[in-house]
Amino acid sequence: MASSARLGDLEGTPQQDVQGVFQNFNWQAYLGYTYVRFYQVPGIELNTNGFNFGVVYYYKDWIGADGEFVATFGSQYGYNSKFLLGMGGARFRWSIPRGLELWAHGLIGGTHYLPQTANGNEGALAYELGGGVDINAGRRRWAYRLSADVVGTRYFNTYQFSPKFSAGIVFKF
Repeated sequence: MASSARLGDLEGTPQQDVQGVFQNFNWQAYLGYTYVRFYQVPGIELNTNGFNFGVVYYYKDWIGADGEFVATFGSQYGYNSKFLLGMGGARFRWSIPRGLELWAHGLIGGTHYLPQTANGNEGALAYELGGGVDINAGRRRWAYRLSADVVGTRYFNTYQFSPKFSAGIVFKF
């Protein structure tokens, strides 16, 4: 036998490859707490708290289809207020060592704001740009998520750019 023979070539056995150790999950469902500081019109800001729910399907390891629903609640001028968002778009992710997954997304959809004001309509086009990190929770199916986004809307003949912060739990399936 020649000393330069490869291990797989010894005695006619095929060379073995390692395919992967961990299972990849294409779907993610998220539920968490959300804070939005809604800039209604210049000089009037509204702090809202609530929840958001999201679903992502990764059709490649690094890109997926993202959908999100946000419902936050606050108080303005003695009335209860609601700020609702429903959007869809693309998500990009990068897996890094130590069980961390960085991601960024861009979403577009609609928003609804209550109470009705004299300034204009209750509905508007909305978009969201931002990102976050998923921290694996010791098991591959569960993770903790932290995210920061900017929500763009056009209510009351003015543009709003409102920060949104979220924290919650991800289930991968």
